[in-house]
Amino acid sequence: MKSPRVYALAPLMFAAIVLFSLGLTACSKEEHPPAKGTAQSVNPYTSDSVFMELKKKLDKDPNDVDALYHLADLYDRNAQYTEAVETYGKVVKLKPDMGYAYLKMGTAYDRLNKPAEAVAAFRKAEKHMPNYPVLYNNMGVAYGKLNKLNDEVAALKKAIKLRPTYTAAHFNLGITYLKLRNKKEAMKQYDALMKFDDGAAKTLLKEIDKAS
Repeated sequence: MKSPRVYALAPLMFAAIVLFSLGLTACSKEEHPPAKGTAQSVNPYTSDSVFMELKKKLDKDPNDVDALYHLADLYDRNAQYTEAVETYGKVVKLKPDMGYAYLKMGTAYDRLNKPAEAVAAFRKAEKHMPNYPVLYNNMGVAYGKLNKLNDEVAALKKAIKLRPTYTAAHFNLGITYLKLRNKKEAMKQYDALMKFDDGAAKTLLKEIDKAS
């Protein structure tokens, strides 16, 4: 049974934050348009300009962890997941305790449809951020893609224990129980969702009805 899953994304760095970290400032609004034939200044909020500034920093210092992390994040947001994985790998090589980089690496691996590698990255992240519910939701989804349903249930339950009103984890756990042909437990997730997210609850109920 193919059912919808909710893969929660950790908060992403916006270009303005990256610019701030690079010491850049936004150009003030021009009172008059540039004269014909003159070059317009680069928009500091475009991905291309941020990539350029990050790569300049890395040309000067290839081991600049902050610049590498922001570069990986930009690759991730541009759906360049292979490049993101490679760059997050450089980050954790330089800073092995950076759990968030392992988490984002796992997300990128999942986007590349490499759930085994995603789980491995998530397990490394867990060592450094064991109380982060998004990690366990995403790990659970990756386990599901490997058809390791018991591990999926355990990870999703941990996400819910850490954040009882975690919509994505409740929904995903309901879907997992349907895969296990356990409608009773799936209905418990529906009941839980009805207390704080009736939209998600109704969506889950539709999946339960289809599985009946």
